[in-house]
Amino acid sequence: MTQGRSIRLFLVDGTATGLITAEIMNWTGHVIIGPRTKLAELVKRPECNRTGIYFLIGPDPDNSLRPLVYIGETDDVGKRLKQHNRTEEQGGKDFWERVCLVTSKDQNLTKAHVKYLESQLISRARDVGRCSMVNGTAHEYIGLPESDQADMAFFVEQIRTVLPVLGLDFLRDTTRPSSPAATPISAEPERSPIFTLELRRHGIRAQAQEIDGEFFVLKGSQARSEWRGPEGGYQNLFRQLCDDGVLRPEHGQMVFTDDQAFSSPSAAAAVVSGRTANGRIAWVVADSGQSYAAWQDQRVTEPAIETQSG
Repeated sequence: MTQGRSIRLFLVDGTATGLITAEIMNWTGHVIIGPRTKLAELVKRPECNRTGIYFLIGPDPDNSLRPLVYIGETDDVGKRLKQHNRTEEQGGKDFWERVCLVTSKDQNLTKAHVKYLESQLISRARDVGRCSMVNGTAHEYIGLPESDQADMAFFVEQIRTVLPVLGLDFLRDTTRPSSPAATPISAEPERSPIFTLELRRHGIRAQAQEIDGEFFVLKGSQARSEWRGPEGGYQNLFRQLCDDGVLRPEHGQMVFTDDQAFSSPSAAAAVVSGRTANGRIAWVVADSGQSYAAWQDQRVTEPAIETQSG
């Protein structure tokens, strides 16, 4: 069983859309995130005078499924953010809408530390594949003593723990259904039974599995060759997956070339069906024919029944 963690969030101006700080118990790191519209307030804060790592996040106009992310390091975060706030013609960056800073409360992060962190985080973001990177190729930085590298490895894991809580998923590992089982020292992710969706008239059959709250359509599943539903909705998602090569034509149908995560069973069902669909009904447990909705409801009610009987 995995151990719980305590993360302290503070709404600086009392709103969820303003600056937010985050801290983890027994970690010297300090995280602050906010929209670009709050940059004037952000650069006045003491954290911006420190050495640290920062993330610039914005939409990717060429890929609606992933954000654009730039990862940087600096001795003076505030100064660097002012530079990035300029236009592209002036040497800045136009794409970003949010910024996240990671500094140290004890101010013991050095230039060497953050260069190492930058290298590790860029590599991790590329490996995870949840975002499009603005950075060029990450330079491997090994100019740290072995003990410092161990400290920074711990620092990276804390960053990867806190960022998803702030709505930034691009460093979070994707546990695909085809991934090997977890090692004994790590927690095995929670996996659902296999679900199926069949369009018998079109000879289409797809399989899916829910892992750690993400709904995956499995590699080799079939989908309709074209979007047949109304304009809008999940049509753009269908086209994006075709453009990315996740859906590839084969024998008059589309086939998933890899396990693909979806935000919901309905999003997955729509892509497979080529039209809007209620995924909670369309997907059924392969062995029993129970709908996803019924399976989920059973999981919710079973603990209550056990409690009453106990």
